[in-house]
Amino acid sequence: MILILIISATAISACGGTADISDDIASQPQTEFIEAEENKETETTEPAGFIFDVKEGILFMENINIEFNKDGKYYAYADTAIENLLANYWNERRNLFYDSYPQKNASAFHYWWYAHGIDTLADAYIRTGNERYKQYADNILDRIVRQNSGITNDYYDDMLWMAIALLRFYDKTGEEKYAEYVNTLWEDIKGGWNDNMGGGIAWRKSQLDYKNTPSNAPAVILAARLYRTFGNAEDFELAKKIYEYQKKTLVDSITGQVWDGINREGNGRIDKNWNFTYCHGVYIGAGVELYKITGEEVYLEDAKKSAKYSLETFFNERNGTFTESGEGDGGLFKGILTRYLTGLYIISPDMTVIKEKLEMCAETLRESGTTEEGLFVRNGYRIFRDDRYDLSVQLSGVMLYEMLSIIENMD
Repeated sequence: MILILIISATAISACGGTADISDDIASQPQTEFIEAEENKETETTEPAGFIFDVKEGILFMENINIEFNKDGKYYAYADTAIENLLANYWNERRNLFYDSYPQKNASAFHYWWYAHGIDTLADAYIRTGNERYKQYADNILDRIVRQNSGITNDYYDDMLWMAIALLRFYDKTGEEKYAEYVNTLWEDIKGGWNDNMGGGIAWRKSQLDYKNTPSNAPAVILAARLYRTFGNAEDFELAKKIYEYQKKTLVDSITGQVWDGINREGNGRIDKNWNFTYCHGVYIGAGVELYKITGEEVYLEDAKKSAKYSLETFFNERNGTFTESGEGDGGLFKGILTRYLTGLYIISPDMTVIKEKLEMCAETLRESGTTEEGLFVRNGYRIFRDDRYDLSVQLSGVMLYEMLSIIENMD
Protein backbone atom coordinates (compact mmCIF):
# COMPACT_ATOMS: atom_id res chain seq x y z
CA MET A 1 0.00 0.00 0.00
CA ILE A 2 1.26 3.50 -0.84
CA LEU A 3 0.60 6.49 1.37
CA ILE A 4 1.14 10.07 0.19
CA LEU A 5 1.21 12.59 3.01
CA ILE A 6 0.56 16.28 2.32
CA ILE A 7 1.90 18.86 4.76
CA SER A 8 2.00 22.64 4.92
CA ALA A 9 4.23 24.62 2.57
CA THR A 10 5.69 26.34 5.61
CA ALA A 11 7.46 23.26 6.89
CA ILE A 12 9.80 21.06 4.93
CA SER A 13 11.29 17.86 6.21
CA ALA A 14 15.05 18.09 6.58
CA CYS A 15 15.60 14.43 5.83
CA GLY A 16 14.06 15.07 3.12
CA GLY A 17 22.93 13.07 -23.61
CA THR A 18 24.46 10.57 -25.27
CA ALA A 19 28.18 10.52 -24.82
CA ASP A 20 31.05 8.73 -26.45
CA ILE A 21 33.39 6.60 -24.37
CA SER A 22 35.77 9.55 -24.29
CA ASP A 23 33.06 11.72 -22.73
CA ASP A 24 33.79 10.37 -19.30
CA ILE A 25 37.42 11.45 -19.04
CA ALA A 26 37.84 13.39 -15.83
CA SER A 27 38.19 17.14 -15.67
CA GLN A 28 40.02 18.99 -12.92
CA PRO A 29 39.63 17.46 -9.47
CA GLN A 30 37.46 19.18 -6.94
CA THR A 31 38.74 18.91 -3.41
CA GLU A 32 36.45 21.05 -1.32
CA PHE A 33 33.00 20.06 -0.18
CA ILE A 34 30.19 22.30 0.87
CA GLU A 35 29.18 21.31 4.33
CA ALA A 36 25.52 20.35 4.72
CA GLU A 37 23.83 21.53 7.86
CA GLU A 38 22.75 18.74 10.14
CA ASN A 39 19.26 18.30 11.51
CA LYS A 40 18.09 21.66 10.23
CA GLU A 41 14.41 22.44 9.85
CA THR A 42 13.92 25.28 7.39
CA GLU A 43 11.01 27.69 7.63
CA THR A 44 9.83 29.13 4.34
CA THR A 45 6.75 30.78 2.95
CA GLU A 46 7.45 29.71 -0.63
CA PRO A 47 6.03 28.24 -2.67
CA ALA A 48 2.33 28.61 -2.06
CA GLY A 49 1.38 25.07 -2.74
CA PHE A 50 1.96 21.76 -1.09
CA ILE A 51 4.93 19.71 -0.05
CA PHE A 52 5.07 15.97 0.31
CA ASP A 53 6.50 14.71 3.57
CA VAL A 54 9.50 12.43 3.52
CA LYS A 55 9.31 9.23 5.54
CA GLU A 56 11.28 6.07 6.03
CA GLY A 57 10.99 3.84 3.00
CA ILE A 58 11.30 6.70 0.52
CA LEU A 59 11.74 5.95 -3.13
CA PHE A 60 13.12 7.89 -6.05
CA MET A 61 10.07 10.14 -5.78
CA GLU A 62 11.03 10.84 -2.14
CA ASN A 63 7.42 11.34 -1.11
CA ILE A 64 6.28 7.75 -0.99
CA ASN A 65 6.01 5.71 2.13
CA ILE A 66 5.63 2.23 0.73
CA GLU A 67 5.41 -1.20 2.21
CA PHE A 68 6.60 -3.52 -0.53
CA ASN A 69 4.78 -6.74 -1.21
CA LYS A 70 7.58 -9.26 -0.83
CA ASP A 71 5.35 -11.91 -2.36
CA GLY A 72 4.72 -9.80 -5.45
CA LYS A 73 5.66 -11.11 -8.87
CA TYR A 74 7.70 -8.09 -9.82
CA TYR A 75 9.38 -7.97 -6.43
CA ALA A 76 10.73 -11.43 -7.22
CA TYR A 77 11.68 -10.42 -10.77
CA ALA A 78 13.54 -7.39 -9.41
CA ASP A 79 15.41 -9.57 -6.91
CA THR A 80 16.53 -11.92 -9.66
CA ALA A 81 17.49 -9.10 -12.00
CA ILE A 82 19.70 -7.22 -9.54
CA GLU A 83 21.42 -10.42 -8.43
CA ASN A 84 22.10 -11.46 -12.04
CA LEU A 85 23.50 -8.00 -12.71
CA LEU A 86 25.95 -8.35 -9.82
CA ALA A 87 26.82 -11.95 -10.63
CA ASN A 88 27.57 -11.25 -14.30
CA TYR A 89 28.94 -7.71 -14.30
CA TRP A 90 30.66 -6.99 -11.01
CA ASN A 91 34.42 -6.55 -11.22
CA GLU A 92 35.82 -7.40 -7.79
CA ARG A 93 39.27 -6.08 -8.59
CA ARG A 94 38.14 -2.64 -9.75
CA ASN A 95 35.05 -2.34 -7.52
CA LEU A 96 33.12 -1.30 -10.62
CA PHE A 97 30.90 -2.92 -13.17
CA TYR A 98 32.31 -4.52 -16.30
CA ASP A 99 31.28 -2.78 -19.52
CA SER A 100 29.93 -5.96 -21.06
CA TYR A 101 29.46 -9.70 -20.72
CA PRO A 102 30.61 -12.41 -21.34
CA GLN A 103 33.87 -10.73 -22.43
CA LYS A 104 33.87 -8.77 -19.18
CA ASN A 105 35.46 -5.78 -20.82
CA ALA A 106 36.57 -2.91 -18.64
CA SER A 107 38.16 -0.75 -21.32
CA ALA A 108 36.28 2.50 -20.69
CA PHE A 109 35.36 4.64 -17.73
CA HIS A 110 31.60 5.05 -18.07
CA TYR A 111 30.90 7.66 -15.40
CA TRP A 112 27.25 8.10 -16.33
CA TRP A 113 26.62 4.36 -16.58
CA TYR A 114 28.01 4.02 -13.06
CA ALA A 115 25.69 6.79 -11.89
CA HIS A 116 22.73 4.78 -13.12
CA GLY A 117 24.27 1.70 -11.54
CA ILE A 118 24.22 3.52 -8.20
CA ASP A 119 20.64 4.62 -8.86
CA THR A 120 19.64 1.02 -9.55
CA LEU A 121 21.38 -0.14 -6.37
CA ALA A 122 19.38 2.55 -4.56
CA ASP A 123 16.21 0.96 -5.94
CA ALA A 124 17.22 -2.43 -4.55
CA TYR A 125 18.41 -1.00 -1.22
CA ILE A 126 15.22 0.95 -0.64
CA ARG A 127 13.06 -1.99 -1.69
CA THR A 128 14.80 -4.62 0.43
CA GLY A 129 16.70 -2.77 3.15
CA ASN A 130 19.68 -5.02 2.37
CA GLU A 131 22.87 -3.18 3.34
CA ARG A 132 24.79 -5.21 0.79
CA TYR A 133 23.39 -3.07 -2.04
CA LYS A 134 24.48 0.10 -0.29
CA GLN A 135 27.96 -1.34 0.07
CA TYR A 136 28.19 -1.98 -3.66
CA ALA A 137 27.13 1.61 -4.29
CA ASP A 138 29.73 2.90 -1.83
CA ASN A 139 32.41 0.82 -3.53
CA ILE A 140 31.51 2.33 -6.90
CA LEU A 141 31.50 5.82 -5.46
CA ASP A 142 34.89 5.40 -3.82
CA ARG A 143 36.37 4.02 -7.02
CA ILE A 144 34.97 6.87 -9.11
CA VAL A 145 36.41 9.50 -6.79
CA ARG A 146 39.85 7.85 -6.87
CA GLN A 147 39.99 7.16 -10.60
CA ASN A 148 38.28 10.42 -11.59
CA SER A 149 40.39 12.58 -9.24
CA GLY A 150 37.20 13.82 -7.63
CA ILE A 151 33.46 13.52 -8.14
CA THR A 152 33.08 16.16 -10.88
CA ASN A 153 33.81 15.88 -14.59
CA ASP A 154 33.46 17.81 -17.86
CA TYR A 155 29.89 16.78 -18.64
CA TYR A 156 27.02 18.45 -16.84
CA ASP A 157 24.52 15.73 -17.69
CA ASP A 158 26.82 13.03 -16.31
CA MET A 159 27.20 14.93 -13.05
CA LEU A 160 23.44 15.38 -12.82
CA TRP A 161 22.84 11.63 -13.02
CA MET A 162 25.40 11.10 -10.26
CA ALA A 163 23.92 13.78 -8.02
CA ILE A 164 20.38 12.46 -8.43
CA ALA A 165 21.51 8.95 -7.48
CA LEU A 166 23.55 10.06 -4.46
CA LEU A 167 20.79 12.33 -3.17
CA ARG A 168 18.55 9.26 -2.94
CA PHE A 169 21.09 7.57 -0.67
CA TYR A 170 21.32 10.72 1.45
CA ASP A 171 17.55 10.94 1.77
CA LYS A 172 17.40 7.32 2.81
CA THR A 173 20.38 7.16 5.18
CA GLY A 174 21.12 10.73 6.28
CA GLU A 175 24.85 10.07 5.80
CA GLU A 176 26.59 13.40 5.25
CA LYS A 177 29.12 12.08 2.74
CA TYR A 178 26.34 11.78 0.19
CA ALA A 179 25.17 15.34 0.83
CA GLU A 180 28.74 16.60 0.47
CA TYR A 181 29.18 14.96 -2.90
CA VAL A 182 25.78 16.15 -4.09
CA ASN A 183 26.50 19.73 -3.06
CA THR A 184 29.90 19.65 -4.75
CA LEU A 185 28.29 18.41 -7.95
CA TRP A 186 25.45 20.92 -7.76
CA GLU A 187 27.75 23.90 -7.31
CA ASP A 188 29.69 22.78 -10.39
CA ILE A 189 26.52 22.11 -12.40
CA LYS A 190 25.04 25.53 -11.65
CA GLY A 191 28.11 27.03 -13.32
CA GLY A 192 26.87 25.55 -16.58
CA TRP A 193 24.04 28.09 -16.87
CA ASN A 194 24.86 30.86 -19.35
CA ASP A 195 23.11 33.18 -21.82
CA ASN A 196 24.15 31.33 -24.97
CA MET A 197 21.05 30.22 -26.91
CA GLY A 198 18.88 32.24 -24.54
CA GLY A 199 19.90 30.47 -21.34
CA GLY A 200 19.96 26.92 -20.08
CA ILE A 201 22.67 24.65 -18.74
CA ALA A 202 25.34 23.58 -21.20
CA TRP A 203 26.05 19.98 -22.09
CA ARG A 204 29.75 20.19 -21.28
CA LYS A 205 32.29 22.68 -20.02
CA SER A 206 34.18 22.79 -23.32
CA GLN A 207 31.00 23.46 -25.35
CA LEU A 208 29.10 26.10 -23.42
CA ASP A 209 26.92 27.19 -26.35
CA TYR A 210 25.30 23.76 -26.84
CA LYS A 211 22.22 23.29 -24.69
CA ASN A 212 20.29 20.03 -24.53
CA THR A 213 17.52 18.23 -22.70
CA PRO A 214 19.87 15.77 -20.94
CA SER A 215 21.52 18.69 -19.12
CA ASN A 216 18.42 20.74 -18.37
CA ALA A 217 15.49 18.47 -17.51
CA PRO A 218 17.53 16.42 -14.99
CA ALA A 219 18.72 19.73 -13.49
CA VAL A 220 15.09 20.58 -12.74
CA ILE A 221 14.63 17.18 -11.09
CA LEU A 222 17.74 17.65 -8.96
CA ALA A 223 17.03 21.27 -8.02
CA ALA A 224 13.46 20.47 -6.99
CA ARG A 225 14.53 17.52 -4.87
CA LEU A 226 17.30 19.56 -3.26
CA TYR A 227 14.71 22.18 -2.36
CA ARG A 228 12.47 19.59 -0.74
CA THR A 229 15.41 18.07 1.13
CA PHE A 230 17.25 21.20 2.32
CA GLY A 231 14.69 24.00 1.88
CA ASN A 232 16.90 26.40 -0.08
CA ALA A 233 14.48 28.67 -1.96
CA GLU A 234 17.17 29.48 -4.54
CA ASP A 235 17.09 25.87 -5.70
CA PHE A 236 13.34 26.06 -6.20
CA GLU A 237 13.63 29.29 -8.19
CA LEU A 238 16.37 27.80 -10.35
CA ALA A 239 14.31 24.68 -10.96
CA LYS A 240 11.46 26.83 -12.32
CA LYS A 241 13.86 28.94 -14.38
CA ILE A 242 15.50 25.93 -16.03
CA TYR A 243 12.11 24.31 -16.62
CA GLU A 244 10.78 27.37 -18.43
CA TYR A 245 13.88 27.43 -20.64
CA GLN A 246 13.54 23.73 -21.43
CA LYS A 247 9.83 24.02 -22.19
CA LYS A 248 10.19 27.14 -24.34
CA THR A 249 13.24 25.98 -26.29
CA LEU A 250 13.18 22.18 -26.56
CA VAL A 251 9.55 21.03 -26.35
CA ASP A 252 6.86 21.04 -29.04
CA SER A 253 3.97 22.82 -27.34
CA ILE A 254 1.38 21.02 -29.48
CA THR A 255 2.51 17.39 -29.36
CA GLY A 256 4.66 17.28 -26.24
CA GLN A 257 7.63 15.93 -28.21
CA VAL A 258 10.90 16.71 -26.44
CA TRP A 259 13.78 17.66 -28.71
CA ASP A 260 17.33 16.69 -27.84
CA GLY A 261 19.26 19.96 -28.09
CA ILE A 262 20.04 23.26 -29.76
CA ASN A 263 23.24 24.53 -31.44
CA ARG A 264 25.09 21.23 -31.34
CA GLU A 265 26.90 22.15 -34.57
CA GLY A 266 27.17 25.86 -33.84
CA ASN A 267 24.43 26.82 -36.27
CA GLY A 268 21.61 27.54 -33.81
CA ARG A 269 19.52 24.65 -35.11
CA ILE A 270 17.39 22.43 -32.92
CA ASP A 271 17.92 18.68 -33.34
CA LYS A 272 14.25 17.91 -33.87
CA ASN A 273 15.10 14.66 -35.66
CA TRP A 274 16.91 13.34 -32.58
CA ASN A 275 13.93 11.77 -30.88
CA PHE A 276 14.87 9.68 -27.86
CA THR A 277 12.98 7.98 -25.05
CA TYR A 278 15.22 9.34 -22.31
CA CYS A 279 14.66 12.99 -23.28
CA HIS A 280 10.96 12.46 -22.75
CA GLY A 281 11.58 10.61 -19.51
CA VAL A 282 13.51 13.40 -17.85
CA TYR A 283 11.12 16.13 -19.02
CA ILE A 284 8.23 14.11 -17.59
CA GLY A 285 10.21 13.79 -14.35
CA ALA A 286 10.87 17.53 -14.26
CA GLY A 287 7.17 18.34 -14.56
CA VAL A 288 6.27 15.82 -11.88
CA GLU A 289 8.79 17.28 -9.42
CA LEU A 290 7.53 20.84 -9.86
CA TYR A 291 3.92 19.73 -9.62
CA LYS A 292 4.66 18.02 -6.31
CA ILE A 293 6.06 21.25 -4.90
CA THR A 294 3.58 23.76 -6.31
CA GLY A 295 0.39 21.83 -7.02
CA GLU A 296 0.15 23.80 -10.27
CA GLU A 297 -1.71 21.72 -12.85
CA VAL A 298 0.33 23.06 -15.76
CA TYR A 299 3.31 20.96 -14.71
CA LEU A 300 1.24 17.81 -14.45
CA GLU A 301 -0.42 18.46 -17.79
CA ASP A 302 2.97 19.02 -19.44
CA ALA A 303 4.17 15.69 -18.08
CA LYS A 304 1.05 13.89 -19.22
CA LYS A 305 1.27 15.34 -22.71
CA SER A 306 4.86 14.20 -23.19
CA ALA A 307 4.06 10.82 -21.64
CA LYS A 308 1.20 10.34 -24.09
CA TYR A 309 3.47 11.30 -26.99
CA SER A 310 6.24 8.96 -25.86
CA LEU A 311 3.94 5.97 -25.39
CA GLU A 312 2.31 6.52 -28.78
CA THR A 313 5.63 7.09 -30.54
CA PHE A 314 8.07 4.69 -28.92
CA PHE A 315 5.92 1.71 -28.04
CA ASN A 316 5.40 -1.20 -30.43
CA GLU A 317 2.04 -2.77 -29.63
CA ARG A 318 2.66 -5.86 -31.71
CA ASN A 319 5.94 -6.73 -30.03
CA GLY A 320 5.11 -5.37 -26.61
CA THR A 321 8.32 -3.39 -26.43
CA PHE A 322 9.74 0.08 -26.70
CA THR A 323 10.94 0.51 -30.27
CA GLU A 324 14.09 2.37 -29.28
CA SER A 325 16.88 -0.14 -28.83
CA GLY A 326 20.60 -0.42 -29.07
CA GLU A 327 23.77 -0.93 -27.14
CA GLY A 328 26.29 1.47 -25.66
CA ASP A 329 24.82 4.66 -24.25
CA GLY A 330 21.54 4.03 -26.05
CA GLY A 331 20.98 0.92 -23.98
CA LEU A 332 20.09 3.10 -20.99
CA PHE A 333 17.55 5.31 -22.73
CA LYS A 334 14.40 3.23 -22.27
CA GLY A 335 15.27 2.51 -18.65
CA ILE A 336 15.31 6.24 -17.94
CA LEU A 337 11.91 6.67 -19.60
CA THR A 338 10.58 3.76 -17.55
CA ARG A 339 11.76 5.32 -14.29
CA TYR A 340 10.08 8.66 -14.84
CA LEU A 341 6.91 7.27 -16.37
CA THR A 342 6.56 5.37 -13.11
CA GLY A 343 6.94 8.59 -11.16
CA LEU A 344 4.11 10.11 -13.16
CA TYR A 345 1.90 7.07 -12.65
CA ILE A 346 2.41 7.24 -8.88
CA ILE A 347 0.92 10.73 -8.65
CA SER A 348 -1.53 10.23 -11.53
CA PRO A 349 -2.79 6.63 -11.44
CA ASP A 350 -5.53 7.59 -13.88
CA MET A 351 -2.85 7.10 -16.54
CA THR A 352 -3.41 3.36 -16.56
CA VAL A 353 -1.77 3.15 -19.98
CA ILE A 354 1.61 3.56 -18.26
CA LYS A 355 1.11 0.48 -16.13
CA GLU A 356 -0.25 -1.48 -19.11
CA LYS A 357 2.71 -0.70 -21.36
CA LEU A 358 5.36 -1.33 -18.71
CA GLU A 359 3.79 -4.66 -17.81
CA MET A 360 3.81 -5.64 -21.48
CA CYS A 361 7.51 -4.75 -21.65
CA ALA A 362 8.22 -6.77 -18.51
CA GLU A 363 6.47 -9.87 -19.79
CA THR A 364 8.19 -9.62 -23.17
CA LEU A 365 11.55 -9.20 -21.46
CA ARG A 366 11.00 -12.22 -19.27
CA GLU A 367 9.54 -14.48 -21.94
CA SER A 368 11.68 -13.67 -24.95
CA GLY A 369 14.30 -11.11 -23.96
CA THR A 370 16.37 -12.94 -21.35
CA THR A 371 19.08 -15.51 -21.92
CA GLU A 372 19.66 -18.58 -19.80
CA GLU A 373 22.35 -16.68 -17.93
CA GLY A 374 19.85 -13.97 -17.02
CA LEU A 375 21.23 -11.47 -19.52
CA PHE A 376 18.96 -8.87 -21.06
CA VAL A 377 19.17 -8.19 -24.78
CA ARG A 378 19.74 -4.98 -26.65
CA ASN A 379 16.99 -5.03 -29.30
CA GLY A 380 14.17 -3.43 -27.38
CA TYR A 381 13.13 -6.17 -24.99
CA ARG A 382 13.39 -9.04 -27.44
CA ILE A 383 16.15 -11.54 -28.20
CA PHE A 384 18.76 -10.32 -30.63
CA ARG A 385 21.53 -12.87 -30.56
CA ASP A 386 24.94 -11.37 -30.08
CA ASP A 387 28.19 -12.16 -28.35
CA ARG A 388 28.20 -9.03 -26.24
CA TYR A 389 25.69 -7.78 -23.69
CA ASP A 390 26.35 -4.23 -22.53
CA LEU A 391 25.99 -3.08 -18.93
CA SER A 392 23.75 -0.23 -20.08
CA VAL A 393 21.12 -2.65 -21.39
CA GLN A 394 21.20 -4.68 -18.19
CA LEU A 395 20.61 -1.58 -16.10
CA SER A 396 17.52 -0.71 -18.17
CA GLY A 397 16.12 -4.19 -17.61
CA VAL A 398 16.71 -4.03 -13.87
CA MET A 399 15.05 -0.60 -13.74
CA LEU A 400 11.97 -1.98 -15.48
CA TYR A 401 11.45 -4.67 -12.87
CA GLU A 402 12.24 -2.33 -9.98
CA MET A 403 9.68 0.19 -11.21
CA LEU A 404 7.03 -2.48 -11.58
CA SER A 405 7.75 -3.70 -8.06
CA ILE A 406 6.62 -0.22 -6.99
CA ILE A 407 3.57 -0.15 -9.27
CA GLU A 408 2.29 -3.55 -8.13
CA ASN A 409 1.90 -2.14 -4.62
CA MET A 410 -0.64 0.39 -5.86
CA ASP A 411 -3.27 -2.20 -6.71
